[in-house]
Amino acid sequence: MKVLAGDIGGTNARLAIADAAAGALRIVKEQRYPSGDSPGLAPIVLRFLDWAGERVERACFGIAGPVVNGECRTPNLPWTVSARELARDIAIPRTSIINDFVAAAHGIAALGPGDLVTLQEGAAEPHGTIALLGAGTGLGEGFLVWDGTRYRVQPSEGGHGDYAAPDEAGWRMRQSLLDEYGRVSWERILSGAGLAHLYRHLAAEPGASEQQAVREAMRHEDPAAVVTRHALAGDDPLSARSLEMFVAAYGAQAGNLALTVLATGGVYVAGGIAPRIVQKLVDGTFIRAFRSKGRLADLMSRIPVHVIVSPDVGLLGAASAAAE
Repeated sequence: MKVLAGDIGGTNARLAIADAAAGALRIVKEQRYPSGDSPGLAPIVLRFLDWAGERVERACFGIAGPVVNGECRTPNLPWTVSARELARDIAIPRTSIINDFVAAAHGIAALGPGDLVTLQEGAAEPHGTIALLGAGTGLGEGFLVWDGTRYRVQPSEGGHGDYAAPDEAGWRMRQSLLDEYGRVSWERILSGAGLAHLYRHLAAEPGASEQQAVREAMRHEDPAAVVTRHALAGDDPLSARSLEMFVAAYGAQAGNLALTVLATGGVYVAGGIAPRIVQKLVDGTFIRAFRSKGRLADLMSRIPVHVIVSPDVGLLGAASAAAE
């Protein structure tokens, strides 16, 4: 059985035809489109189907945003996506939409050892709750709960919860963003734009030394990509400090989610940013912040933490949901 699957983010829309024969999932055709170039999802899907030349009877799209009663108003795109209207427009009656991290959670079961980098081995409890979060254009979160027979995926919009600064530097940065936006969510920090916010804040602090070459590169490239490149190369202290704060915040919020859902089955870090900064994620900064939960630090040290480096987890999860 072939199904249409989509991983729809605020920056890119990835669409694929997947073969779900014999209970296994395999992507057979795939294309990527800039999300912001389209007034909605349907035109992108129709363009893809015309290119693919395939007929499918089922479709599922994981979309970055809350999905309520089959409808999603995307926070990082000027779209409103209705599953019923989308099914009509693309002529596939069995069409559904789900949150993108619900899709990623569905895809975890399809991952192999080569798709993961382990930050903390821990000791997973059989059928324990599993947490998932990931930074990209925004910050997605979700979790999986065992119902006695199988894991059930639960959506979350925890990325829009209020950011908690861990120290004096964090409070100064939070105040800076509060003055600018009126509210500071975790997504304001843990996203591509968030990494740029961190750099901009640190560059404005008294005594900061900003390299001209870095500032110039940001005029022509994505600022987050520039910060990441220089931080990982070790040739710009300001970029390195920005990424350090980003990864520490990432670990802290991963730990918050793990405590909230009691993720004894493990925590999976997904999203577009994590695979690009694995070099930094493995240096201990993330896990130190993850474990830093006072009297519950010992519990946190027993929770497995993995980074998903496969770019296909969202597509595989949407395909799995469509096949079900």
